Amino acid sequence: MELRPARLWPTAIALGWLLDFLFWRKDPGVNFALFAALCLAGGMVLLCLEGLRPARTSLWLLPPIAFFALLTFVRAEPLTLALSYLLTLLLMGLLSVTFLGGRWLRYGLLDLLVRFACLAGSVLARAGRYIAATAEQSPGLPRRLLRRAGPILRGILIAAPIVLLFAGLLSSADPIFAQRLRDWTAFLRLEKLPEYLLRAIYILAAAYALAGIWLHAATRSREEKLLGEERPVVRPFLGFPESAIVLVSVEGLFASFVAIQFQYFFGGQANIRVGGFTYAEYARRGFGELVAVAFFSLLLLQALSLFGRRESLLQLRAFTGLVAALVALVLVILVSAYRRLVLYEAAYGFTRLRIYTHVFMVWLGLLLVAVMVLTIVRRERAFALAALVATLGFVATLGTMNVDGFIVRANVRRALAGQELDASYLVTLSDDALPAMAAAYRASTLPPELREALGAALVCRLDLHNRSAQRQHWASFHFSHWNAERLLVALQPELESYTQDADRWVIAPAGSRYPCPW
Repeated sequence: MELRPARLWPTAIALGWLLDFLFWRKDPGVNFALFAALCLAGGMVLLCLEGLRPARTSLWLLPPIAFFALLTFVRAEPLTLALSYLLTLLLMGLLSVTFLGGRWLRYGLLDLLVRFACLAGSVLARAGRYIAATAEQSPGLPRRLLRRAGPILRGILIAAPIVLLFAGLLSSADPIFAQRLRDWTAFLRLEKLPEYLLRAIYILAAAYALAGIWLHAATRSREEKLLGEERPVVRPFLGFPESAIVLVSVEGLFASFVAIQFQYFFGGQANIRVGGFTYAEYARRGFGELVAVAFFSLLLLQALSLFGRRESLLQLRAFTGLVAALVALVLVILVSAYRRLVLYEAAYGFTRLRIYTHVFMVWLGLLLVAVMVLTIVRRERAFALAALVATLGFVATLGTMNVDGFIVRANVRRALAGQELDASYLVTLSDDALPAMAAAYRASTLPPELREALGAALVCRLDLHNRSAQRQHWASFHFSHWNAERLLVALQPELESYTQDADRWVIAPAGSRYPCPW
């Protein structure tokens, strides 16, 4: 069913104008989540007015969309922010391609790729074909529109000189009215014409793209024949002996590595010294490479599952056993990588990359377990759903744990245990770190030297805030920035004993000097 032009185009153009209103020369903030909500609401109302109701399972996508859209103005840490933007858009796209059918829970990887490619094609071309089809169905429409618009255009042409004449006379009579008139007509300045043309073009482009997405949801999201459900899209070409040899070879290598881990790494410091290494040297190496091994093992399992033949029940059971063995070995390797990373953090502190790796390892391990279970129950095509859940879980974990706040708390705990605190690194974190920094600074149990270092870091952030502070449009409201500003203003009286020299070094009350990293 096609959508009515009288409903489609006003809605699309209104949302295109809202895109300009919310984002033109405005910093990202609540505007993204608000625009995403308006697009969803506009599209759903438009489709429901045409009698097109979403499938119940399609509505299950709305809570994660809302959650990740919310993160875009709650968290300021860069990776969480970027992935939240990306996942919000991807989930909205998934809703568009499965709106009426609702079979997204059964999509395979190929289903996702093909449907998103079709959606991209609809964004580019479907609205254009719709315009052409509408013109063919109503050949007299342009003439009727011109006949209706003619009197309006003539009235404007007649009224314009008359209004200009009276405006000139009234402006001469009252200087305040003249000033207000200049303010009201400032947008008509000729030098702004290129800007207005650019904004008009992207408003129309946004309306065109939104119309294409809604038309796709109305016409292409009901029939959802799943690729590879009845017969494989790619005929398996790898025999069972070849697959088994690959798996056994890799498992032999992994088993030897795991044996060394139990002998040396898990065995303790005494065994490692026999090999000529200290425990610290041995433990702090290779966690990145081990994570890569686990990731590529996952890809290997998917490739063998897709391209390998299992022609008998015995071969199927043997393949399942080999997969389970490989997953078990990879999980041990992941545990080794996790422990190495823990020891590395204990020695050198917590950073964003190390936290990302920690969380990624947990979700990668869960995904590997899911792959093993899906292989046992012969539901390999559900890997796409498992990978989607793991991706959502990874980003949701980063968002709920507050990466930068966690780094502050963990590094302060290390400092309380006698390790060095890298206060200059804490200064470089996002506004998400400010609540944890303020809480640590105000803690009564904090030693004076740590309080001094944290105070210097807060002075650096206060200096940055004072130099970059400007009045923001309400559409740019960001909770993390607002909360950080509120905390810095509240802390300012407590930080007055600190000073800054011309090079922006912070001088603590005791005379110690701390650099601001900008």
